[in-house]
This record gives sequence, C-alpha cells and structure tokens, in this order.
Amino acid sequence: MTERAITFENIFNFRDLGGYKGLDGRTVRSGLLYRADELCRLSGDDLATFADLGIRTVIDLRRPDEIASRGRVFEGPHRYQHAHLVHPDWPDFEGDTQARIDFLRARYVEMCEHGGEAIGASLRTVADPEALPLVFHCQAGKDRTGLVAAFTLYLLGVSEDDIADDYALSELAEEPTFEYHAARGATFGDRRWERFTVAPREVIPALFAALRERHGSIEGYLASIGVSDAHVAVLRRELLTGRSG
Repeated sequence: MTERAITFENIFNFRDLGGYKGLDGRTVRSGLLYRADELCRLSGDDLATFADLGIRTVIDLRRPDEIASRGRVFEGPHRYQHAHLVHPDWPDFEGDTQARIDFLRARYVEMCEHGGEAIGASLRTVADPEALPLVFHCQAGKDRTGLVAAFTLYLLGVSEDDIADDYALSELAEEPTFEYHAARGATFGDRRWERFTVAPREVIPALFAALRERHGSIEGYLASIGVSDAHVAVLRRELLTGRSG
C-alpha cells in the first residue's frame, strides 16, 4: 500500500506511523506505533507476521456488538485493551466528495464529543512506554482509528498536511477489503471508492477547525479528555527521535 504498510494476507489497512517529520525537526520513530483494521482476521502466516512486530498492546476501538459478532484479536503475549469509542449511529450518506467531506466532519465531531473517554484512554496508553510497541484498530481502520492516529501525530508535532495525507492512505484499503468480504458471501451496495473519495484528506483540517472553534485549540480538546502535559511529554520522549531543542 505504502512504504509504511505491513503486508498481511487478510489485513488491508495495517501501517506504521513512524517516519513523519515531527516537533523540532525530529522524526516519529518507526516500529513502535501502528494503526490497523480489524485484527480478528489474523490467521495462518499472518500470525507470524504480527508476532515479528513484537506488539505489546492492542487497543480495540470497536463497539461491544462488533466484537461479539466478529471476534477479537487472538490471545497472545500482548495486552488487550478495549476502548469503545462511543458515537451516534451514522445516517445514510448520498452525495459527491464535497458532501462526503461535510458528512465525515460532522460524524467525527460527534465521535470526539461522545467518544472522548475512549480517545483519551487510548492516547494515555500510547504515552505509556511499557505499552509499546502498540497497535490500535477498529473495523476498517479509517474513522475511529483515524481519529486516534490524527491526535497522536498532532501531539508529536507532525504537520496538518502530513496528518491529512496519512488519513487519506486508508482509501487504498477499501477495494481489497471489499473483495475479501465479497468472496466470503457478504453483499454490499456500490463499490463506493469508484463513486467518490472515501477518505478525503480535507476532512482532517475541517475537523481540526471545528474542534478549535469548540474548544479553543486541539490541545484544549485533548486536555478536556484527560491528556495532560505530562502525557504529551512522555509521548514525545518515547516516539520522537533525538532530543528537543
């Protein structure tokens, strides 16, 4: 998918968040923090690929009913943390890419306001050196996972443009995910990535602007969900190369 992608047979949106330029010209460390789609599909050779990453912590952002019906990551040496990112049900969507940007911005604001407890808990775990290497995931690895990734990269000083680009990479997983489920008898509507942009990068600046309007700053929002200056300092110490200053 990209140079950050980890190749699995049945996982399609698993990638390393390392390599981005962060605060003070430092770089986000590779091999410590990953984002993914649902890990219940890990089996066969994928298990060895996952084991080679040395993951210590898996954060599952899905709803309890998703876990009950679809399963969860296999039992292993890693610690499993369920951080249910609560949000209202999504209404049906129809429209072009601009309409989708507006739709997703509204949905993500809802997620931030209703699911702040899970977002905060996830970020505090990412800031725990004993939890690394770590992967967080939801079902598609795009929306709930995308929010946790965006806030983590923001706190590491990654530019808004790079955060938006990282978010947009999830679109590359849309077709193989569709084909995987279709081959197993699932029925869907249209191949939506052929009709409009599924993960338009413009959603990230739109979301950040909405949060700044509501909370004064992204830092203000994150402080409101329990991410302290101490958490941020550890996050930067552990996940950025070199030293500040």
